[in-house]
Amino acid sequence: MTIMRNGTEVTEFILLGLTSDPDLQLPLFITFLLIYTITLVGNLGMILLIVLDSRLHTPMYIFLGNLSLVDFCYSSAVTPTVMTELLGGDKIISYNDCAAQMFFFGAFATVENYLLASMAYDRYAAVCKPLHYATIMTTRVYTWLITSSYVISFMSTSIHIADIFTLSFCKSNVIHHFFCDVPAIMALTCFDNQVRVLVLFYIASSNVLFALIVICTSYILIFVTILKMHSASGHHKAISTCVSHFTAVSIFYGTVIFMYLQPSSSHSMDTDKVSSVFYTMVIPMLNPLVYSLRNKEVKNAFIKKMQKAKFS
Repeated sequence: MTIMRNGTEVTEFILLGLTSDPDLQLPLFITFLLIYTITLVGNLGMILLIVLDSRLHTPMYIFLGNLSLVDFCYSSAVTPTVMTELLGGDKIISYNDCAAQMFFFGAFATVENYLLASMAYDRYAAVCKPLHYATIMTTRVYTWLITSSYVISFMSTSIHIADIFTLSFCKSNVIHHFFCDVPAIMALTCFDNQVRVLVLFYIASSNVLFALIVICTSYILIFVTILKMHSASGHHKAISTCVSHFTAVSIFYGTVIFMYLQPSSSHSMDTDKVSSVFYTMVIPMLNPLVYSLRNKEVKNAFIKKMQKAKFS
C-alpha cells in the first residue's frame, strides 16, 4: 500500500466525476446508456456475424472480430462505472478496483493499438502483394499477430500498472477524473518520482510509436502501389479495401496523441475529461459502424442473416 504524507494508508480514491451539476447527471446518464447499448450491440453483433458467416472467416474479418472484442472490453472497463457515478452519486473507488480498472482499460486499449498495426500489414499484403496474399497472410501468421498483440499488451500493461501503484500518492487521494486514468493518477504522485514518471511515459509511448511506424510504412507502400495502378477500377478497389481501417486509425490515434503525447504542463483536467469520453465511449461505438457502413461484405452478410431469420 502507498503511504500519504500524513502517514495514513491510501485504501480508496475519490473520483470527482464528469460533472458536479445535478441537472446534467441524468441527461448524461441517458446519453452514455444509449452509447453503451450501441457499443454492445454493434461490437457483439459484429463478432457474432463473423463467427456465423463462413465467408467472413478470412484474416481481415478475424482481425475485425478481435477489434470488436477489444472495443467491447475496454469500454466495459469504464462506462458502467461512470454511469453508476452519475446515477447513484457513489464516486469512491477502492485502491484495488482503481488498479484493476486502469489495468483492463490500458491492456485492451494497447491490444487495439497492436491490432490496428496488424490490420495495416494485412491491408498492405492485400493491396501491394495480391497474388501472394494467401501465402503471406496464412493462418499461422495472423494467429501469431493476434496472439502477440494480446501477450505483449497484457505483459507491458502489467509492468506499467505495477510500477505506477508502487509510487507514493502523497498529494491527495482525490482523482480529478471520472475513472482511473494514467495522467490523473500520475498527478497525485510525489515530486520525488518525476524521473520514474518520465520512464513510464516513454515505455507507454513506445507502444504507440511502434504501431504508428508499422501503420505509416504500410500506408506509404499502399499509396505508392495505388499511384502505379493504371485502371480506375483498381484504384477504387484498393482505396475501398483500406478506407475503413484508415478511418479507424485516424480516430484512434488522433485522440491518443492529443491525450497522452503532450507535455504534462499543457494538460487540462477538464479538456482531458472531454477527450476521455471520446476514446473510452465513442470510439468503441464508432468502429463497428465504420466497418459495417463502409464494407459491402459485412452489409451483405448482415442482410442475409436477417432475411434467413425472418423466413425461419
